[in-house]
Amino acid sequence: MPALPVLLLVGGTGFVGGYLAPELAMAFPSHRRVLMTRSAATVAPAGWGLVQADIRDERAVDEVLENLRPALIVHLAAQSAVAGDRKETWRANFGGTFNLAVAAKHHAPEGVFFFASSGEVYGRSFNLGPATEDTCPQPLNAYAASKRAAETMLQDILPAGTRLIIARAFNHTGPGQDERFVLPAFAAQIARIEAGQAPPVIKVGNLDAERDFLDVRDVTDAYVKLLQMGDGERHLINVASGAARRIGNLLDDLLSLSATSIRIETDSERLRPSDIPRAVGDTGKLRALTGWSPQRDFATTIQDVLEWWRQRVLTK
Repeated sequence: MPALPVLLLVGGTGFVGGYLAPELAMAFPSHRRVLMTRSAATVAPAGWGLVQADIRDERAVDEVLENLRPALIVHLAAQSAVAGDRKETWRANFGGTFNLAVAAKHHAPEGVFFFASSGEVYGRSFNLGPATEDTCPQPLNAYAASKRAAETMLQDILPAGTRLIIARAFNHTGPGQDERFVLPAFAAQIARIEAGQAPPVIKVGNLDAERDFLDVRDVTDAYVKLLQMGDGERHLINVASGAARRIGNLLDDLLSLSATSIRIETDSERLRPSDIPRAVGDTGKLRALTGWSPQRDFATTIQDVLEWWRQRVLTK
């Protein structure tokens, strides 16, 4: 009996991976599904096997791909905080992706390689209006620059027979996202105030910035649809809502869900000097290729994020 084709998910223990893994299990039931993790303590999601390797370890990554020879690689692993350590950001986002690309070239040259990039790569170009896939990337931080560099490297390193899909995902949120990101940061502060664990003051950065937000479940839906296209082509595609949401309005929406009186206070440490006033992605290509459109009401997403943090604060 021939061996089942292998689907390798890299970075599946993170925020997005927790939502994507079950969707991949439903979408690819005939594949042997393996999650690559650097922690020996990881518990495999239902329907998944585990293999241990750190993406920054070239030899370990090569051994995994030599053994598995995956037909499909879904690469989510990244240092995702914009304000994270620059050295580690480059080691993970570029160095780790390079290791995976070289191993794929040698051991899975005819497979599919899906790379979760970021709308952050457009950077300063957002000042020109909504970003299409043809907009010139002008990254403004190490996270965005490392993602952009990885995109270019993948297109150069992977052989012509590899079907490469690069998804430039814009801001996304949902239950389970940590406090390094703006909406969970607000929600966590509100939850602690409500629980009497913090004074009734929310620390904020620039509330006038406008960003393109999606529910994480809409993002994973888009990823699966991109993986299922099967047209044999290489694609670079924005995953976005196509609409701008003012950060201050989103905070107001969260505060309206609380009966507690809370004061807003600007924190200079939360202000980013390179902040772009408005960042929006054009989604015409994604919609045309897959028929995808966002299905989650964002007001419900905001409520879900706050409820998740309420429960977390009470159980910690």
